[in-house]
Amino acid sequence: MKKFLFVPISITALISLFVFNGCLTFHKVSYVVKLTNPNEGSVTVNMFDIRSTASNNKEFDDDKKNLFQYMLKSKEFVDAQKSQGKDIVSRKLYLENGKLNGQAEYKFSDISNVEGMKYDGGFHYINLKSDDSVIATNGEIIRSQDYKRIVWDSTFTELKFTMLANPFNSKDHFRLLTPYFNQKENR
Repeated sequence: MKKFLFVPISITALISLFVFNGCLTFHKVSYVVKLTNPNEGSVTVNMFDIRSTASNNKEFDDDKKNLFQYMLKSKEFVDAQKSQGKDIVSRKLYLENGKLNGQAEYKFSDISNVEGMKYDGGFHYINLKSDDSVIATNGEIIRSQDYKRIVWDSTFTELKFTMLANPFNSKDHFRLLTPYFNQKENR
């Protein structure tokens, strides 16, 4: 029997697709990985209720620029993701129930480029820190004191998981980006 490589990642690593300077966050993130073979496929990532943690107007302006210009529209962002093995197919921001959400789709030729996922011994898996909150998955969650792992056997061609990124407690300071999103301008 093969041994699984253990390298836990945190939720901050999972959300690396859209977090640029650490000041953007969101409530939850979901991944749908569609496999064309065990190591290749495409991913749809959805980020729900995107907000800024900026403490001043300069940081907030930077967050708006990073989200609305760099991540949503620039070729530089696509090139940066490509260098990480993520070939961006589409990206968009949209409003739903008064919240700003984002979606990105990308192709990959190495499953490890999908937030550190692995394929070994007929199983796909992702290692997470024990305090990361998995809201939903179509895989099996295995827990230990130090980490949790989501595992899918080789019969799965679609790997799904949703994680809580930030519960947005009322005591925390978050700035809404919704008022600054222009749907017509940002298509």
